[in-house]
Amino acid sequence: MTRTLLSWPGGRRLKWLVLAAWIGLLIVLQPLAGKLGDVESNDAAAWLPGNAESTEVLELSEKFQPADTSPTVIVYDRPSGITAADEAKARADATHFADGTGVVGEPYGPVRSDDGKALRTVVNVHLGKDGWEGLNAAAKDMRAIARPSAPDGLGVHVTGPTGYAADSAESFSSADFKLTLVTLLIVVTILVVTYRSPLLWLLPMISAGMSLVISQAIVYLLAKNAGLTVNAQTAMILTVLVLGAATDYALLLVARYREELRRHEDRHEAMAVALRRAGPAIVASAATVAVSMLVLLLAALNSTKGLGPVCAVGVLVGLLSMMTLLPALLVIFGRWVFWPARPKHGTEPDVTRGLWSRIARLVSGRPRAVWVTTSLLLGAVATLAVTLNADGLQQKDGFKTKPESVVGEEILTRHFPAGSGEPMVVIAKGASADQVHAALETVPGVIEVAPPQVKDGLAYVEATLGAGADSPAAMSAVTAARETLARLDGAQARVGGSSAVVHDMREASSRDRGLIIPVILAVVFCILALLLRALVAPLLLIASVVLSFFTALGLAALFFNHVFDFAGADSAFPLWVFVFLVALGVDYNIFLVTRIKEESDRLGTRQGALKGLTSTGGVITAAGLVLAGTFAALATLPLVFIAELGFTVAVGVLLDTMIVRSVLVTALTLDVGRWMWWPHRLARREDPSEDPAVSGMPDSIDSEASTTASR
Repeated sequence: MTRTLLSWPGGRRLKWLVLAAWIGLLIVLQPLAGKLGDVESNDAAAWLPGNAESTEVLELSEKFQPADTSPTVIVYDRPSGITAADEAKARADATHFADGTGVVGEPYGPVRSDDGKALRTVVNVHLGKDGWEGLNAAAKDMRAIARPSAPDGLGVHVTGPTGYAADSAESFSSADFKLTLVTLLIVVTILVVTYRSPLLWLLPMISAGMSLVISQAIVYLLAKNAGLTVNAQTAMILTVLVLGAATDYALLLVARYREELRRHEDRHEAMAVALRRAGPAIVASAATVAVSMLVLLLAALNSTKGLGPVCAVGVLVGLLSMMTLLPALLVIFGRWVFWPARPKHGTEPDVTRGLWSRIARLVSGRPRAVWVTTSLLLGAVATLAVTLNADGLQQKDGFKTKPESVVGEEILTRHFPAGSGEPMVVIAKGASADQVHAALETVPGVIEVAPPQVKDGLAYVEATLGAGADSPAAMSAVTAARETLARLDGAQARVGGSSAVVHDMREASSRDRGLIIPVILAVVFCILALLLRALVAPLLLIASVVLSFFTALGLAALFFNHVFDFAGADSAFPLWVFVFLVALGVDYNIFLVTRIKEESDRLGTRQGALKGLTSTGGVITAAGLVLAGTFAALATLPLVFIAELGFTVAVGVLLDTMIVRSVLVTALTLDVGRWMWWPHRLARREDPSEDPAVSGMPDSIDSEASTTASR
């Protein structure tokens, strides 16, 4: 039944119905796709788990200050010393700030530094419905007020949470268009080189582009109506994942379709056979990715939890497009779309001299030596993963350049306590206000405690830290404060504020890694076991992908520490890389191993492994290049976390396609032999006696492998 359904999209009449359905979907949903940015939640507090202590403090703080407020720190500095005119200027600015966009309450300051070389004013801004775009507008207003009339030699900088949010918004403002353009250029270039056709690449790109638009519309509806957390980072990852994964599926389908066009004169019949043979592997691969992504729903951190459904939607829509729209387009346009290398009925390509034939000969000679050596080399690189600092990035280290907010923070920390403007916030029982105040003064890292505010039976206390809000010292101060206040009987004190938010996010990331990684491995194993009806092959495939993951982390650590000079990686970085590399790495192994299993049923495991490698080598490598290229496009963005993620996933995908899948998995299959399929019936079938030379293999392999191999 499933195979019959898979063959329908390329039918003589149904192809037109499929095309009309997709055009209708595009017309209806395209306006919604453009609204995705309207539902993004880019403030850190929105990503917190609902049960985090800092989340509770945010909710209770509404009794004392408007909800969703962000501190803005305006720093004035003069190396020779602040003058009376400078102070007068800062006081006048504070008066004007009070009337600015989204400002709530009265500005605090200006406060003169102890060394007399700087002034500091703190202004609270309400996020409102515009989120960080509203903060960007507020920051621009403050710059417009403070800078034009600044006396000569007086520096003015907007920093603090609002300043960082404004600079992040600026980074993302043009990044979406740039990322999409770069990704499209990469995909188009690889498709043109792979197909060697000036026309064929258009059909996968049209299908992938429609997939992206419809995915964005669905994600918008989920964010607006189902409470899905979406941020700018997630939206960008959706772009590269849909374009990359959908194009991968297109490459695999077109390769099999081209093969069948050589065997069937009728293109509709050729497409039906191609869908029946390649479709199950493509569907299983997409399902593996989608299910792995949905496991992220178990995450405590909302930003990670939201990533799962977003990516699953993108992969499934991409799958649907490539299994329906692309087949319809291919049969509508006919064989001429492959021009100038049109596949002719009754011909077979010669791949015995190609790259993948040579690799097959190399691997088949001494398979055990090959997989042991390869594993040891990859394992040696993987040991470098222990040098990766993934304890979290400070805000100042999150940009590849040095925007104004970073410059302002550097000046602020030279002249004021580093925690100025981002206080630790404590909410407790009103009757315990004095006890809480006294206890906070004893906490290491706290340098000043403001008088308590008591309202509606609750006490609100702010404490200034001597370290930056997201520094290791601030994290230690949060832990110490919670331990100290927990000893106050009946106070029910809870610690929040910027430092506590960062602390709780890092704790949630650690918890998510410990829970989600084992679950994903178990899910992927079950899917592979069901698909292959075997137990040994899934275990070996998962082991190979995990090795690839740690090797990619090792290479990332090497480049981050010694080439790019990054300060570290976000605490969520290892989990995100794991999800993408394991899901996508198994993806390529599914394409290879299902073909090996198909050929093994006819030829035996040894010849099946070699035939599977030569048949899929070129097209899977091209698919890997596409996906690696799309993720590498993320490295062009100005934010360190996104650049690190793009670089590492790209490296990991290349490792999977070039080494792990083509060399390691093939060598393992040759060495393990028919027991690879245990307990499937293939494990009980002995291979026929055969010459180990690859030249003895059947020559009927897909032309896509020949096209790529000949390069």
